[in-house]
Amino acid sequence: MAADELLLRESAAFGQAVLRFYLWDQPSSSFGYFQRYADVEGWTELRPLIRRPTGGGLVRHDEDEWTYSLTFPPGHPWWQSKAEESYRRVHDWLRRAFERCGVLTELCPETRPAAAGQCFVGAEKSDLLYCGNKIAGAAQRRNRSGLLIQGSVQAKGTGVERPNWETAMLAEVECNEWHPPESFTDETKRLAKRKFESTSHNQKR
Repeated sequence: MAADELLLRESAAFGQAVLRFYLWDQPSSSFGYFQRYADVEGWTELRPLIRRPTGGGLVRHDEDEWTYSLTFPPGHPWWQSKAEESYRRVHDWLRRAFERCGVLTELCPETRPAAAGQCFVGAEKSDLLYCGNKIAGAAQRRNRSGLLIQGSVQAKGTGVERPNWETAMLAEVECNEWHPPESFTDETKRLAKRKFESTSHNQKR
């Protein structure tokens, strides 16, 4: 979470989009920036329970989940688009990646309400579906610094391996591998300890 927030904060300085793939080192749960801690703490037993820098609902993270983030600097076409459009575009990108892996998915045509805390039971419009079930969702934050999209993919049952999916995601874009400087890594650690590991932040509302 700290790395994603720092990527957003420094997005204008980077001057280009950044795609980051990452894993969780233990089963965890994250919840949207504007959600009430008192509400979400009863929806899952998975701890730690971490407040994301993006919106959205409660998401469970475990070894079967693939997590990614995208940041775009101010002025980028994705930053200029409306939230509904950037949400659709990111999941259409995922759809094409799965198609490259030989698996057909589709975008959800309309919102399917679910009980509180059941993010992957229902679906939002433009979430990614496989055999009618949601396998990918995302949350966004757009401000003067840029646009941050955090996405979760739960592809168990599709037969697609994560390395193949990551390769397929990169296949249609021109990109270079970025190695964060030590200063970025150090600031990420400081931000994580000061904010995302802090009870006062996670329980701020």
